[in-house]
Amino acid sequence: MGKSILKPDYVFESSWEVCNKVGGIYTVLSTRAKTLQEEIKDRIIFIGPDFWKENESPYFREEQSLFADWQSEAKKQGLKVRVGRWTVPGEPIAILVDFQPYFEKKNELYGWLWENYQVDSLHAYGDYDEASMFSYAAALVVESIYTFNIQRSTFNDNTKVIYHANEWMCGLGALYIKKKLPQIGTVFTTHATSIGRSIAGNQKPLYDYLFAYNGDQMAGELNMQSKHSIEKQTAMYVDCFTTVSDITANECKELLDKPVDVVLPNGFDNSFVPKGATFTRKRRVARQRLLQVANALLGEQLGDDTLIVSTSGRYEFRNKGIDVFVEAMNRLLRDKDLKKNVLAFIEVPGWVGEPRKDLQERLKLFNVPRNATLSKRECSMFNEPLEVPQITHWLHNMSHDNVLSMMKYYDMHNRKDERVKVIFLPCYLDGKDGIVNMNYYDVVLGNDLCVYPSYYEPWGYTPLEAIAFKVPCITTDLAGFGLWANKEFGHQGEITDGVKVIHRTDYNYSEVADAIKDTIAEFSTMTPQQVEACRKNADALSKKALWSKFIKYYHEAYDIALRKAQTIE
Repeated sequence: MGKSILKPDYVFESSWEVCNKVGGIYTVLSTRAKTLQEEIKDRIIFIGPDFWKENESPYFREEQSLFADWQSEAKKQGLKVRVGRWTVPGEPIAILVDFQPYFEKKNELYGWLWENYQVDSLHAYGDYDEASMFSYAAALVVESIYTFNIQRSTFNDNTKVIYHANEWMCGLGALYIKKKLPQIGTVFTTHATSIGRSIAGNQKPLYDYLFAYNGDQMAGELNMQSKHSIEKQTAMYVDCFTTVSDITANECKELLDKPVDVVLPNGFDNSFVPKGATFTRKRRVARQRLLQVANALLGEQLGDDTLIVSTSGRYEFRNKGIDVFVEAMNRLLRDKDLKKNVLAFIEVPGWVGEPRKDLQERLKLFNVPRNATLSKRECSMFNEPLEVPQITHWLHNMSHDNVLSMMKYYDMHNRKDERVKVIFLPCYLDGKDGIVNMNYYDVVLGNDLCVYPSYYEPWGYTPLEAIAFKVPCITTDLAGFGLWANKEFGHQGEITDGVKVIHRTDYNYSEVADAIKDTIAEFSTMTPQQVEACRKNADALSKKALWSKFIKYYHEAYDIALRKAQTIE
């Protein structure tokens, strides 16, 4: 094409998950930050919600010297902000804003939204108000900084500025900037359409009928009018509308009636993946810890050749494929081709009460020094299971939990004569869970195989994280990552490629369960050399998904938004 790409001088990016570890978007933003920080040092500025009142955010370090002049100006304007660094690789500037003061003008803002953009906030409930007030506050921060710098001649008419809003939660702010400061290029990324996720989560077939669904009608049926409305209208009006995968791009076109301008696949920053001897040691430590937890819970000594398998992510029982994972483990119990014991962990945060005291007591004995008396050390291997040997933490809703109910229905009680044991670890692995006491990235290292058989998965960070740690994985082609992997391979991924991509539809649940079972059984027959080849292939694929490879798509989005903003001017 020959035209040079327009690059922003400043990027302001807002998200509910800036310095706030809630889900996958935190990982997207925090790992991408380093790449953008390297490119435009301290001119990428993240804006997040400030609700850390009593406890300081573990992900934010305040630095009052940053933008000191503007901070005093913001105070005069009534903006309650804290400026500092996001404590992730690259340490970009982050501004946390208190959005509580804006609730009193909520109705006025919703009226403005309706008059200018026909956003229906009438049916708002739950987190809609909270997200909208944060979104408005974030936009006020950008407006204030921009105006302040124009007045001081730090910015001029040629200063190219991007405002990047993530998810429907930041839609109101994007529309505010679009109206008040049209010279700023606006980018909106939906990481999953609210209505698509809702259709899938409500047990309705999403894919076969996608062409026939009317997004507005479904929003009414599923009581999602306001979230759907802000998402749809933001997509319509911003300068550049984006999503994270081809599969979600199709969803946007059908349910939001707006094709995306660019697909922004989620990359990965592998700077914290340990190398060499540290990697080997951490993998050994993780395996040892997982086998200790299993021994203490099950009362059974599992050898080091045990196949350790896991699934993880948000507790969306159907959407994340947790149901089909349990189904597959149940079928694997009776599989004649399985050549090793399997220890399967479901690492999904549930409505957790507390770590089991009886399990903690047993685990303490693994810390007995090697030179302790024989009687003390003998105690550190257990031969009798604890009660309910399927779970590490007590839940508030034990009798209504989906995972436990399904295991009970299938009579999966981790008996000694069974080759497949399934353990539910229903908490965030943050190093302080009381049982494993290791963070997720240290735990994932200990796996031989990870399984993410998602039904609804716009991208799929968990399989990408697994292969970055050289753990082969199983996913589906309903995950954006699975489709991307197939495209890279040039064929449907097999486990020998490092990623097995199972074809999944609205109706082939049983076939997916069988495919998982068969793949794990196949993996159990592999020689150490074959396993090592799988691990190398997984690692090689992960290198193709580094942010250094994917950041070009963001440059494309910025270029589109800046050109559109210039045209409007």
